[in-house]
Amino acid sequence: MSVEPPSSGRPTGPPSGPLSGPSQPGETQTGSTPPPSGDRPSPPPGGPPSGPPGDTPGGPPGGASPEEGPGGGPEPDRPWWRSAPRVAAISLVIVAAVVLTVVLTRPDSSDGTKDAGGEVILQPAAKSGPDPFTESTARDDATPASPSALPSSSASANVTRGVDGSAPGLYGGTRKVGSCDVEQQVTALKKDPAKNKAFASVLDIDAAAVPAYLRALTPVQLRMDTRVTNHGYRDGAPTSYQAVLQAGTAVLVDDRGVPRVRCACGNPLLPPVAQKTPKRTGDAWPGYQSSNVVVVAPAVQVVNVFVMYDPKSGDWFERDKGDTGAGDTKTEPPVTEPSPSASTSSSSSPPPSSGEPSSPPASSVPQTPSSQQEQPPTSQSAQPPSSPVAD
Repeated sequence: MSVEPPSSGRPTGPPSGPLSGPSQPGETQTGSTPPPSGDRPSPPPGGPPSGPPGDTPGGPPGGASPEEGPGGGPEPDRPWWRSAPRVAAISLVIVAAVVLTVVLTRPDSSDGTKDAGGEVILQPAAKSGPDPFTESTARDDATPASPSALPSSSASANVTRGVDGSAPGLYGGTRKVGSCDVEQQVTALKKDPAKNKAFASVLDIDAAAVPAYLRALTPVQLRMDTRVTNHGYRDGAPTSYQAVLQAGTAVLVDDRGVPRVRCACGNPLLPPVAQKTPKRTGDAWPGYQSSNVVVVAPAVQVVNVFVMYDPKSGDWFERDKGDTGAGDTKTEPPVTEPSPSASTSSSSSPPPSSGEPSSPPASSVPQTPSSQQEQPPTSQSAQPPSSPVAD
């Protein structure tokens, strides 16, 4: 017996070809796909067109058919910029290149780290230099003495040798006269709290402790060209640079004999930073030689009394630490004199100029005359720098 098909007119099985999309209104589905209505062409059976993306009439850019869903056929080709993994990879490459460029072109910092190059500014005793913290507070009118040559060394001329901060004769000045007006320095910084704060930050002390700190220092004059890290004040913050201070420069030293303030500019000072081949700038003075430059090494023990030389009278005197000169007492010349800590060989001193000598007698000059055997450092507590410092 045969069974009649349903009379509803609806198909009972799948269409014989691929569907092209939802049926249009009023359209009767049959075993074959009817042509689409309107001007919209039907994609050919078997998948998307084989032409290049964007060639399908009426289709969206990229050649993808809007009727296709996931799994409806092979994914059409897409431009590289529409691929998320590729965009992410390219972005990472660009970021890495920018970071590498910044690192390689970034200038070296001057925060106390070792610098392979850099520059050293030569600063005469009477000049304030760049970006001074205050006006000059130097008041000793003694003419800076040209330092006598130190013993020659087998090391490079760029090597600056250490001298112990407690060595008798390392510093000089005028007896009964402080080389710096400490109270004027205190007042100048009090008037400008921003400068006072910047000054304190360099020396790693509280801003409120600056007056007491300054009053605990001792005013002296350098007797050797001396390497330091000097600081200026610009745009509300301290700056830092390497410098050589001329012999005769008025400074304030701490209780280990280390220079802490340059009085001609009120700048705070720190020990120098080692450099290999620095460029020298600034104003050189007569008699300047890089081989004569020293760096002051802090004494192991507190220096309660500084033995100093007066170039005006040729006398020796003692000054207590923190004293501004009122308590100076005359004393005998020291038996030994400051000597660089590096290995040296004897050399002759340059002949003195005509008239009054501008430097102390040979017996008081911190050098080893050619006619004498070199003497060891004057203090058993001498602590030269751990490594040479290039001038």
